[in-house]
Amino acid sequence: MNPLDRRALAASGEGDTVPPGKGAVVSRIVHHCCYVIAIGALLPGMLLAQTVPPDPNAAKQQGKPVPIPTPTSDPEGDKPIVGDKDFNAALPKLSNDINAPLEPIPQDAPFTPQTADKAPPSATAPPVAPAPDVAPGTLPPPPEPPAELATPLPPLNSYNTTPVIEVADAADKKSAQVRYDTVVTGLDKLGLDDDFRTFSSLKKGDGKAANIPMVRARAREDEALAVRLMKSKGYYDASAVSTIETIPNDPTRVRALVNAVPGNLYKFGTVTVDSGPVVPSGLIVDSLALAPGQPIDAERVQGAEANVSLKLGQTGYPFARLGTRDILLDDAAFTGDYTLPVDTGPRSRFGQITTTGRLAFGVKHIDILRRFKPGEIYDTRGTDDLRKALVATGLFSTVAVEPVDTGKNNADGTRIVDIAVTQRVGKTRSIAATAGYSTGQGARAEATYTARNAFPPEGALIVTAVGGTQEQGGSVTFRRSNWLQRDRTLTFSLAAGHQNYDAFNAVTTSLIGRVSYDSTPIWQKKLTYFYGFELTGTNEDVYDFAALKRKRGTYFIAALPTMVQFDTSNDLLNPTKGYRVKLSLSPETSVRGAARPYVRALAEASAYYPVSDSLVLAGRVRAGSIVGIARDDLAPSRRYYGGGGGSVRGYGYQRLGPFDPNGDPVGGRSLNEFSLEARYRFGNYGIVPFIDGGNSYASSTPQFKDLRYGAGIGGRFYTNFGPIRVDVATPLNRRKGDSRIALYISIGQAF
Repeated sequence: MNPLDRRALAASGEGDTVPPGKGAVVSRIVHHCCYVIAIGALLPGMLLAQTVPPDPNAAKQQGKPVPIPTPTSDPEGDKPIVGDKDFNAALPKLSNDINAPLEPIPQDAPFTPQTADKAPPSATAPPVAPAPDVAPGTLPPPPEPPAELATPLPPLNSYNTTPVIEVADAADKKSAQVRYDTVVTGLDKLGLDDDFRTFSSLKKGDGKAANIPMVRARAREDEALAVRLMKSKGYYDASAVSTIETIPNDPTRVRALVNAVPGNLYKFGTVTVDSGPVVPSGLIVDSLALAPGQPIDAERVQGAEANVSLKLGQTGYPFARLGTRDILLDDAAFTGDYTLPVDTGPRSRFGQITTTGRLAFGVKHIDILRRFKPGEIYDTRGTDDLRKALVATGLFSTVAVEPVDTGKNNADGTRIVDIAVTQRVGKTRSIAATAGYSTGQGARAEATYTARNAFPPEGALIVTAVGGTQEQGGSVTFRRSNWLQRDRTLTFSLAAGHQNYDAFNAVTTSLIGRVSYDSTPIWQKKLTYFYGFELTGTNEDVYDFAALKRKRGTYFIAALPTMVQFDTSNDLLNPTKGYRVKLSLSPETSVRGAARPYVRALAEASAYYPVSDSLVLAGRVRAGSIVGIARDDLAPSRRYYGGGGGSVRGYGYQRLGPFDPNGDPVGGRSLNEFSLEARYRFGNYGIVPFIDGGNSYASSTPQFKDLRYGAGIGGRFYTNFGPIRVDVATPLNRRKGDSRIALYISIGQAF
């Protein structure tokens, strides 16, 4: 190592001693600091002077520490590294012209292995690779990218994509600073005001906004809405402009105006249907009901096309498909030529029924439910009706009924279409409970367990328990729905119970069999009926007018009850229009010592008249008669009584009619009643003022005299399973012993 290199090494802290002449060198450098760049360019490596330190080995051999040299030990300590003459000669020549361009700064020589030992080493810098050879006029090759760039990106699902919720952005109606009024012009004459209010952004804002730009943004949205609405009515040149106006003397309130200009009304020029032949030939055109000269109203067009799909499905085309309509506008004549492509598919007839899935019953029982027969022209009303009948069984979580093209043709060329029923059995067991209270009957609760498909198909097992202050009992019922015929039900029931009322105290056991044709909540029928038999044994106390005291007696009763009802009302539990007429007839024989045949008859009619959407007038009349037997030979539980929640409200249960000397009702052989209600509904609530009247009589013919009247008011809470009824009534011509107030709570209307 030459002396200069050793000086540089010592200055960097890697030498053995501190250079003795360092103070003089620093003084020289400070004196010429303005020329450092030039010196660095001309004299690389010459920074500090350094004397050769003493040999450390000699000191080590003598076992003594190496002495630190002092400045006086360097004979050249005051000698400058570069003389003034050489230093001035090395300076670049400067021009006296201050506007002359700057001279280029000389560049350092490139780093090569030959000059590596001449550069001052660094204690921390890493080794530098030699620069590649580059031809003049070309760029060096790009450096290799870092290894991190070649690493595959992590999958997107590894990132947390949950948006950050800014508390400052939370909607707060209380923070609204601007209130605005909305004024719309130009839509009222087109009948579009209601549609605009339904979808308007300004209306949805309820007249409040955080700032003016928000109001302006809502107004722009309503501009587009107004244009869409006008175009839907055939005004294809429509335009709308919104403006925001300030209200004088109220800086917190503005007015948003939307001015709609409909322009010209476009009408149909031609109406063309592009389809194959159909039977009958004019089926599609007649169903479309669009004609040249009519306004191009979007609602009318959509309704007409929906009617085409409906009619095709009802007349033998289950696979008909409507294509995309085309309306070619002529902005000079203000007309539009309408074209509708229709793929009718093959005309078809009903084939067989197939079923798959988790089955509740098989094809044989589905054949009972369907109202169409194989070979009939396909009609979507038949498949829709079958779907409703399957839903009405209550056995399925989901059920689908769809036509399937068999690819086979009938002799007349029509296609055979099978009906595929996909079943998925739902929960078939349920527990239900009802409860009520009325003055005279007290509290009553009933719980029912039903296994709807315990005996497939549709054989239900029903267990019922009744508990109350005056009635207790239970029953077991077997019910076969859709028995041998759609909507016909076969029922057998065994019941036992105890009833303790003012009129009688009875312990009864009955066996009942019945065949009925019933309405359901899904499919309400105009005509319903039932017929059957009843075998009853009952032990009851009765007042013996001959002995002038009460005594118990046992009766055996055989009956053949029948009922027929004609119903045009619109709802089973909450009718608002229509009427009902019902007639019940029961030939019976009572055996108590001797057999005594008789007939019980009861006729009832009710009507419902809607005065408005919220008010319905409802009325009911009832008359009954028992002929062929004396009253005292008739079991008390088979007699007619008046009073109670389903009769004349305000009077106690069974407390209208003849009384014994103890003041207890004994019932009669005839009955007449009437009721009148005004049912006013608001939302899910209702108020029902009412008046009732009636009585029961010892004779077999109603007397229509000595009528008792009750009046009151009721409350209704309407639910999805029917109204909950709470009635409070008072007798208008109260007798001794009658309560002033009577309360009735139950489910369903009074009639």
